[in-house]
Amino acid sequence: MIRFKLGEMMEKKQFAEGRRVSISEVAAATGLNRMTLSKILNQRGYGTGTDTIDRLCEFFGCNVEDLMEHLPGANE
Repeated sequence: MIRFKLGEMMEKKQFAEGRRVSISEVAAATGLNRMTLSKILNQRGYGTGTDTIDRLCEFFGCNVEDLMEHLPGANE
């Protein structure tokens, strides 16, 4: 299973910038739908396209492996 680390990335950005980062802010900055971001944050095993991943990596200034990880055997 692929696990998104969107919550962790939002927390890192909040800490680095000393301010709150909301889903609405991420949505506005990336052009992604708030519902999509909410599903990434809250729905286990949610799948999304590479365009979404690319936009999030651009927003957070991170690599793909910073945003998501593979959990072997998690689907069993």
